Amino acid sequence: MWEFIITIRRGMARMGHVITEILIRFSRKRYRQFRPLMECGISFIGLLIASPVLIVTGIAIKITSSGPVFYIQERVGKDGRLFNIIKFRTMHADAEFQTGPVWTKKNDSRITTIGRFLRETHIDELPQLINILKGDMSIIGPRPERPHFVEMLNDEIHGYSRRLAVKPGITGLAQCFREPDEAIRDVRRKLRYDILYIEKMCLMLDLVILWRTLNLSLLGGRPQNPRKLYRQDKAQLIEEAMESGMELNQI
Repeated sequence: MWEFIITIRRGMARMGHVITEILIRFSRKRYRQFRPLMECGISFIGLLIASPVLIVTGIAIKITSSGPVFYIQERVGKDGRLFNIIKFRTMHADAEFQTGPVWTKKNDSRITTIGRFLRETHIDELPQLINILKGDMSIIGPRPERPHFVEMLNDEIHGYSRRLAVKPGITGLAQCFREPDEAIRDVRRKLRYDILYIEKMCLMLDLVILWRTLNLSLLGGRPQNPRKLYRQDKAQLIEEAMESGMELNQI
């Protein structure tokens, strides 16, 4: 008798798990379909709300350094499509004229005084809301890289092109948990987060990323030490937000 009851309970538990998985996949699919329209609305409203900040920032850049207010650069988007990203200029004009394409380093001398502040607060990223309206980017996704680095990283890192399966974003899972890239090893670590996000993209995860982004930009927080993530945030982020079946040691 008890064996029969246990068998029934196990069957019901399995059925519940299957139904839950179907609902999760359905909700993710619907969210991905609705997301572009939602992002366009958010970006338009964001530009209106942030317009005073955009105007003041543009004036400050023009007064404190010579060169254009905006920095327009070619980047690689979804499926390898090229587009021009728009940012506030944070470096001296023609900063890479002699060096060519290089990653930014800590205390980089090419960064202007106001540019350092703009980078720390991520205000320099606000013009990318225009890229979202144009359909080049999303609010959340892997950060877009320059063609020079994409070609190099495709040769150096196996599976790097997988991050091109979705539109690049202004912020992302990797940016919330890792410091800016300074070497290939940093890109390799971030790639794991990018792929994980692409596989588990959902509304809850996006809300977690947006909250962490606000903490980094407005409250002066910093990407957490990866070792701490194993003890606290990863378990919650993966198990609750993403409902992930991926093992922690894969991240």
